[in-house]
Amino acid sequence: MKILNLIFAISVVLNASEYYAKIEPLQTYNIKSAVNGKVVYVNDKLEGQSTNSDIIVKLDSKIDKADLKYTKSKIQTLNKIISIEKKTFSKFKKIRSKSQLDKDNQNIKILNLQNQLNDLIFKQTTLEDRLNNKIQSVKNKYISAISVKVGDWVNAGTLLFTTNDLSKAKLTIYVPIDSASEYTQKDIYLNGIKTQYKISKLFKVADAKHLSSYKCEIIINAPKSFSKLMKIEFK
Repeated sequence: MKILNLIFAISVVLNASEYYAKIEPLQTYNIKSAVNGKVVYVNDKLEGQSTNSDIIVKLDSKIDKADLKYTKSKIQTLNKIISIEKKTFSKFKKIRSKSQLDKDNQNIKILNLQNQLNDLIFKQTTLEDRLNNKIQSVKNKYISAISVKVGDWVNAGTLLFTTNDLSKAKLTIYVPIDSASEYTQKDIYLNGIKTQYKISKLFKVADAKHLSSYKCEIIINAPKSFSKLMKIEFK
């Protein structure tokens, strides 16, 4: 009788695996600055709140805006100069007294001006991209931490804030490598209740910390509150 009870107990262990995992946001994003600059605005009231489409951090952009305005003006002027030089070149081709050298020099002049224009257009694109990167906004996310304050100087790569996707939740556990494939076939029970959930991701490389296990993720519907422990059973 004792042997039968022992066999039954072993069977239960093999057919029902129990784990605990913290309910985490579906994704966590660390938003870092793409450019250098001084922080001139921080919407710190949104820390610990969900946003619709709000600006979180702004960097000083006065010099870049002035440079962009000046660059656009130079582009307009250079376009006019190129237009005039092209008309001159067209006239040269019709004038018999103009040597081929004169015509070639005029053509080279136009090509050099065109290269200058291309450089300015590239500079304009760079400045516009830089200005866009000086304003960091978030849409439909939760702001879990803001890492800068007004007056800070940040470099490219400096952490500005951390945001989370709370549209769904994620449970992460580590299952034995030898039996990992069996878990994909089992029913998942959360806090003792059978669910329709299945394993969302099963990494097929041993985890760096849990050397004899595969990392396993289960995506679930967003709960009323995150960070609680959830009991997970596979049966």
